[in-house]
Order: sequence, then structure tokens, then C-alpha cells
Amino acid sequence: MSFRSALACFLTAILAAAPPFTALAQTALPTIQVGGRRTAPSVHSHASAPGPAARTHSPPPSPRASPAVAAVSRPPAEPSGPTPPPITASSEKFFTGKEVNALPFARPGDALEIVPGLVVTQHSGEGKANQYFLRGFNLDHGTDLALYLDGMPLNMRTHGHAQGYADSNFLIPELLSYVLARKGPYDAQDGDFSSAGSIYMQYKDRIDKGFFQLTGGSFAYARALAVAPYQDFAGGAAYGAVEAQYYNGPWERGDNMRRLNSVLRWSRGTQEDGASVTFMGYANKWYGTDQIPSRAVSAGLLSLWGTMDPTAGGATSRFSLSSRWSQIDGDHATRVEAYVVHSTLDLYSTYTYFLAHQNLGDQIRQFDDRTLVGVNAQHAIRWADVSGAPIETRVGFQGRYDDIRLGLQESVRRQLYDTLSNNAVGEGSIGVWTDTTIRWTPWLKTVTGARFDYYNAAVSSRQTLLDAPKLVTSAGLPAFLLTGPFNQGVKNASLFSPKLSIIVGPFYKTEFYANYGEGFHSTDARGTVLRVSTAELADNDGFAQAAAIPLLVKSRGAEIGARAKFIEGLDSSISLFWLNLESENQFVGDSGTTIFGRPSRRYGLELANKYAPNAWIRFDGDVALVQARYRGVDVAQTLAWLDLMTPDALPYGTFLGNAPGNYLSNAIAVTAMGGLELGEATGWFGALKYRYFGARALTEDGYFNSPATGALNARMGYRWSDGWRLQFDAFNIFNSRSDQITFAYGSLLPSDPLYAQCVAGVAPAQVCGVGVMDRHLKPLEPAAVRVTLAGPLTFDASLVGAFDRAELFSRLPN
Repeated sequence: MSFRSALACFLTAILAAAPPFTALAQTALPTIQVGGRRTAPSVHSHASAPGPAARTHSPPPSPRASPAVAAVSRPPAEPSGPTPPPITASSEKFFTGKEVNALPFARPGDALEIVPGLVVTQHSGEGKANQYFLRGFNLDHGTDLALYLDGMPLNMRTHGHAQGYADSNFLIPELLSYVLARKGPYDAQDGDFSSAGSIYMQYKDRIDKGFFQLTGGSFAYARALAVAPYQDFAGGAAYGAVEAQYYNGPWERGDNMRRLNSVLRWSRGTQEDGASVTFMGYANKWYGTDQIPSRAVSAGLLSLWGTMDPTAGGATSRFSLSSRWSQIDGDHATRVEAYVVHSTLDLYSTYTYFLAHQNLGDQIRQFDDRTLVGVNAQHAIRWADVSGAPIETRVGFQGRYDDIRLGLQESVRRQLYDTLSNNAVGEGSIGVWTDTTIRWTPWLKTVTGARFDYYNAAVSSRQTLLDAPKLVTSAGLPAFLLTGPFNQGVKNASLFSPKLSIIVGPFYKTEFYANYGEGFHSTDARGTVLRVSTAELADNDGFAQAAAIPLLVKSRGAEIGARAKFIEGLDSSISLFWLNLESENQFVGDSGTTIFGRPSRRYGLELANKYAPNAWIRFDGDVALVQARYRGVDVAQTLAWLDLMTPDALPYGTFLGNAPGNYLSNAIAVTAMGGLELGEATGWFGALKYRYFGARALTEDGYFNSPATGALNARMGYRWSDGWRLQFDAFNIFNSRSDQITFAYGSLLPSDPLYAQCVAGVAPAQVCGVGVMDRHLKPLEPAAVRVTLAGPLTFDASLVGAFDRAELFSRLPN
């Protein structure tokens, strides 16, 4: 049965059953108590809105961009936290900052694992963006998962390391007001990189009491955080936060990570009717132990905590200035966000060791230096049709421009010797979207929407003859691989994406959802103008031809599910989804080449539960089962595999793991998370978090597979009524030796027998081009503990007003 047929049957069954149960329909699911925090009812329904005769008393519209704005359509929020937005899909989740910080996590990005089905890990040093996995996607560093903080997109398009690179290491979890997670391309507001999902994070507008926090622990971990509020400043409230962190890790070559972070925020009014201005500054420098070949560990040549390149690592920075203005006027609501961000990344990595260069090694440098500016604006209006059905319409605009300088170079121990690519890119986009919500009856609501996106990218080369790679032709003559002038140009593309959501119920405290949407992700602009290979010559010693990729790649997804609260204190949801991607095409920044992926399909089942039987205990548990496969035949991989099956190449075994197949590499089939939170606002408290992600294929043919990974973290502490807190966190308490991240590909080590044969020219060229196929891993960090002491931080704002600058300068020597 096709999805459309299944959806039609689902809706027909619900609608047929609806009339007898209309009297049972509620205007909203009941409020439940969650860990002592009361959550307001979840409605985007306007069933409770008065009819036309009482229109003057209807609440103002509620743009879903901000849960705080959405709160104006419902009862006032409890002082303890923000109000969740209307829910339009069973997989949509909302978490307060308090809920996010209740479970133990080792690094800032790990806090996002509160989103059901999301796995966040790391395969390099502590300053590089996390690796994300969700709904059968190996999202790399964010290709199909859109991350936002205070309206600013974290995903960087046409990035020096990875398309959609989303670095969340600068996040300060203690400042989070809420996290809103949506999965699938069903909401008109979600644009680029949101095919698997989108996560909106919002910092608090106001800090009532200042505090400091000091943490120390295993492997030279140290962190200091101070947050100071200023309640009366320029007609609003302000606060500042400063964070410093150091970490060495268990690695033989310590990470030596040094991180500085700061936030300054001024705001007035509320999220739905007010304004704010925020500055953020972040810098990080580290060494990074990348994944290592398992064959070297098995042979005793390399420790599990060792590295193939002690000079790998990098430095990054991010500075931003953002603002928000929002206003409610009767049945109208407006919100405008603007931002400017400057970010840098300088990254040295060695993934294949001595595969490309047997004498110098394969270290590369990737750099990215960009300034991006953008604006998000939306206007919502609430009205009613001739029959009196409540209607809400939103119209939005999103604009962004990135001024980028990026490139790929080859190096030895961070000493550069040639440049594969060096580009200046200007990439701009505009997105216009709208959706309309209609509550047809007390038990039926629809949200229909669409968005239009236009992208333009201009790529120019800065590569010169002096820094171009020097190669040797088949005749033994030197040659300069100056490809930059051929790999530049202008590209533009546009897409139209319809959206639809249907919400039925509640019946017996249960709501049913059906969603469909089309989305997309942009690709690296350099790949769209690529004509020749940046790393190799053709057999005739000319340029090797390369095919360009499209600038935008469409996705289509659908979901049906239900959300229920029929047990007091229990919030459960089930979601069945499928997602088709037109192509897994991507530009690979590590090699400067293009991979043409086939179309793909993912479908799966997600279960999520949150249970709070009383104010001092809460359980969280979720499971996701996903099947992800390529569609069609991989012609290029088939030809490469046949090349490795020739009589002269077959004895080397490099065909293993290179056969064509339909597995999507690193697509996790099973993920699960369980959490337990204990304690009241004061007194003893504790928490447990168990995370599991299952074995998965690492190559198309499924020959190489990863092990399953599970780890348990724990927390115990005590809170005093005057604001002091003592906390103990333990990570990987059973000391699992499984993999934190795993890949399978070809590499070459001097200890490999194939290495000497390739140097001597004995082994076939196609075999030496692949190297030794192997699993490359980074292990879970061993068991570790951290101790945190936190307390109140008083700040006398009157000192600022009494500060006499003239008196100070009068005391300075002439």
C-alpha cells in the first residue's frame, strides 16, 4: 500500500468515527505535572476561541517561531518556565532549559540528546563541531539537521570542512530557556538543512539571580561559569555570562583544549511583545585525536588512546550580534530578528595517513573565514471565515547572505606545501513562506502552508600557480595542477515546497496527527561549478573531468502518529515516518571532490515517553527504529569494484567493502535513551541517563559494520535553599570500550605490507588508490567523574551608576 493510500485510510477511519465521539472531544490535552514543572495545555487549535459575536475577546495570534510568542494564545505561563508552542506533529517536542540541564552530559552539544532519537558524538577534538545522527541520517556535522539559537542559524553552508557545519560548542546550557525540536520537513518555517529535523534553542531574556559555577574532574577537566544580572538598565534588564574551560582528555596526545565564551544580553518586555539585543563571543583552540585504524590497535602498534598525527587539531571563533523586536496589536502579531555573525575555523586533520603521499603523509588543512548577515520576519493574523471557524495565517520572510573565504591545502606537521582549492564565495538566499491554521470543528484542525526559496552563489578562485599542487606525469615530467580558474562561476536555483498537517482530537485524551512536507538542503557552492578534479590528473595527463552537482536537493517526507495523556502524569507519543531524498549528492571538503549519491529512502517508528507520577520523580524513555537504503544502482561504485576484481588486483582483497550495495553508511537502525530524574527544588537530587545506538553498516555492501554502543551517566547532589549546590557527575560508569564514532574506508600505514609494494610500484595502481580497507574508530572516553560547586553571585548594579570616570582619569599620571 502506498503512503497516500495509507494516509487516506487513516483519515477516513478517523473521520468516520468522529461524529459519535464529538461530544468527547476536548479543546486541548489536559495539563500534566512534569517533574514539579507545570506545562500549559498544548493547542494550536482555536476551539476554545469565542465565536464571531465575541471576537473582541479572542486572544492574539501565536506565531510558532517562538513558544513565548505562542503563549499569548493560552493561559499565562508559570513563572518557572516558558510555555510550549502549539503541537502540529506527534514527533514535535518541547523542553524547558531546566529539563535539558536535569540529565548529565559531558559536552555542550550532548545536551541536545534530550531530543528523542538524536545521537550527538565527536570524532575529533573538543573544538570541532559534533557529529549528529537522526532518523537514519549520518548527518555529518549538520547537513540535514537545522540548528538555531536565538533565531540565528548555526548551520554554515559552503563550509571549509562540511556542508551544513553546525558548531554548538559555544552553547552555554545553563542559559537555555527552552529547546523546541521538530522532525521532518512539515513546517513552512523550516527551510535549508531541515529534512531530518530542526532544533530551535532560545536563551533566557532575564536572569533573576546571579550565580557562579566551578567544575573540576577527570583528565584535567576544569570549567568556570559566572552569570551576573543587571535588572534596571536602559529601560530593560540585562545580564552577562562568562565561561572558561580547559580539558586534556584521556588521549596520549592531550587535547589541551582552551575555551573562552561570553554572552551579553539586554531585553525589555517579553518574547511576544518586547525587544532584545545580544552579543556572543567565543574562541577555542585544541589538539584533536581523530579516528584511528583498528588494525593498528589489534596489532599492538597503537594504543586505543593513541593518535596517528599528534599535530592534528585546530582553532575556531564565533562572534555575533543579534536583535529581536516583537509586538502584539489586537489580532496581529509581528516578530523580526536580525543578526550578523563572524566565524572562523582553522582545522588540521589526517584521515588516510599515507595513502595519497607515502613520503609526506596525508595531513590537510581546511580553513573557513566568513561573515554572514540575515533577517527573519513574520506576521500573524487571527480572523474567522463566514462560518465563524477560527483561522490564523502567518506570513514570513527569511534572508541571509554569506561572505566566505575558504580552502583546502596539504601540509606536513602544519607546514603548508600546496593548495588544492582556495575560493571566495558569496552566497545569498531568500525564503518566503506562509501557512494557515483552520479549526474546522472541536476535533479537526488543519495547517496548510508552503515556502519558496531562491539561492544564488558566486564562486571565484584564489589559487595561484605558485601554490598549485605539483604532480608527475606518466612521462615523468613535472606538472602544475592549477584547477582554480576552471572551477569557478555563478549558480542559482529555486524550489517550491508545500506543507500539510492534519490534527484530529483529542478523543480520550489522545490526539492524532498526519503530516506531509517537502524540504531541501543546499549543497556546497564549489561543487556546483566543479569541472575538473582538484587532486589528480587523467590517464592522458590532462585534467580529470568532474561533474557538477545541483545547488539545491529536494526531500519529501510524511508522518502519521498519535500523542496521548490518558494516564495521569504520562505523556506518550508514537510516530511512523518516511522520507525520500532526491540525491545524497555532496561535495566532500576533505578531498575537494564530489560524491554522487543515489536517491535514498528512510522509514521508521519512534516511541517517546515522559512520565512524572509526582513532583520529585520523572522518567524519560524513547526508542527509534529506522531502515535507510539507497534506491537504484550505484554505477560508479560498480565500475570501481570491477576494477578491483581484475586478476592482478584480486589477491590484495581491496574489493572487500567496495562492492555496490544499498546500505547507507553509518545510518543507525536502533537508538534508545532512558532517563531518570529525582529530587525537589531543594535537598538531595539525582539523575541517570542511558544512551544506546545499535550496530550499523559502514559500507554500501554491508561488509564492514560497527559495534553497538551504550553508556550510562549518573548524577547526585544536594541543593540548599540559599542557592548553593554541590553536584557529582559520573560518565560511562561501566567503562564501556565501544566506539564513540566509527567509519570504514581505505587507508595506508607504513606497517602495512601493501605500503612497501605501493612505494616500489609493485601493487596495481587501483589497489594503491584504495589502500587497506579497515574500520577506523574513536573509542568512548573511559569512566570519568566531575564535581561542581555552584552558588549565588551578587552584583551591586549601583556601583556602575556611581562610577566616576572623570575621577579615575584625573588620577592617571600625565
